[in-house]
Amino acid sequence: MPSNPPSARRRARAIAVSARAQAEARARFALWSGVLLALTLLAALLLAPATARAQMFEPETFTLDNGLQVVVVPNHRVPVVTHMVWYKVGAADEPPGKSGIAHLLEHLMFKGTETIPPGEFSKIIARNGGRDNAFTSSDFTGYYQNIARDRLDLVMEMEADRMANLRLAEDDVLTERSVVIEERLSRTENEPAALLGERLDQALWVVHPYKNPVIGWAHELAALDRADALAFYDRFYAPNNAVVVVAGDVTAEALRPIAERTYGRVPAAPETPARARVRDLPPAADVTVTMDHPQVGQASWWRRIVAPSRNAGDTALYPALQVLAELLGGGPVSRLYERLVVEDEVAVSARTYYDGRAVDYGTFTLSATPAAGRTPTDVQAAVEAEIARLLAEGVTDAEVAGAKRRLKASVVYARDSVFGAARIIGAALATGSTVDDVERWPEDIAAVTPEDVMAAARAVFGGASSATAILLPETTS
Repeated sequence: MPSNPPSARRRARAIAVSARAQAEARARFALWSGVLLALTLLAALLLAPATARAQMFEPETFTLDNGLQVVVVPNHRVPVVTHMVWYKVGAADEPPGKSGIAHLLEHLMFKGTETIPPGEFSKIIARNGGRDNAFTSSDFTGYYQNIARDRLDLVMEMEADRMANLRLAEDDVLTERSVVIEERLSRTENEPAALLGERLDQALWVVHPYKNPVIGWAHELAALDRADALAFYDRFYAPNNAVVVVAGDVTAEALRPIAERTYGRVPAAPETPARARVRDLPPAADVTVTMDHPQVGQASWWRRIVAPSRNAGDTALYPALQVLAELLGGGPVSRLYERLVVEDEVAVSARTYYDGRAVDYGTFTLSATPAAGRTPTDVQAAVEAEIARLLAEGVTDAEVAGAKRRLKASVVYARDSVFGAARIIGAALATGSTVDDVERWPEDIAAVTPEDVMAAARAVFGGASSATAILLPETTS
């Protein structure tokens, strides 16, 4: 099978993979496993009490000479580890007209190197008793393995190898591109809610690259080729644009020699890639997108609002926005649920979600499903009335304390899960935070006051850009 000759840079970065790696076999696991769990754990972690800071993750960190940051989260309950490599690049960093290339490259990273045949990466992991996967978002791309501690050297050798020596045949790219096109057909174009979600993001972000779906627009995805993949790989996949997080039965002292003889042999890129994004948003506007579809059995309603994040806008509001989301629509004792579902029976579900872990702006999302005999218009009016009541009457000390207490309850799961710890820390570092920020989150949340929550509410409900989506069953005339 033909393959691309390595460039001078790739040749210099070549790494030999252990011979034992080449004897192993098993198919790669599904693309998105574990992502939803990680998001739940992230929300939980942010709300631990201030007194728990020394007991959160207590990570150890060091940086190799080539710029690679390595974070270790010791957890010696069982002799297993989660090993993750995070690249600081996602769909929002793609060149214009090349949407989907970040996600396609994620697939192609399993196609092999000079020492690992195409398709063998995951088989090797599986034969050694582990499992692996990968994921792409707008802001980062990650690869992970869950495996026994005594196989950690192996996975670090393999990940360092494909960081430096990915080899792609034209047929490999075309085949995997067809797989991704089929994925788009099944997960987006045949799913009404996903289709409407794409249109919602277009309406909200307008010119910002967050408007593009991670999987790519169909016509641009179909035109991607080997040259596009290699150009993206050469630009962004380098140790000084990556973070390695290892959680489990290991210490920084034990890990550092392994990291130096694997990742440490990969030369740094000449310069860390800049994330050249359009950060200025257009003037605030409210847009409504409505779609009916024959596959829809029950109507639904969403509103997504541009919000400050950890890195953009009024960043001081970041912890208060998390508390606001829980208080307003975080569960069965939240304001929206009690009013819309329990008291007025206008909806069968109502919730809010704040996503502030982003390189650029975040989003504050409200959603509800109308009850029988009710419409999305009824739901929207009820949500808006409850928001108006919150802005007029404010929140109480008891409400704020309750929101913190409810979210704090699940923090223990984040501490106990090696995967959850690695995922939380990796996502934070890949979007511009530091290890100290991660450890300080509980203190930041504990300091949130009712006044802070109201400032957050005014920021998102006081005129920020929003987009509303209404999904309806198809009507016949």
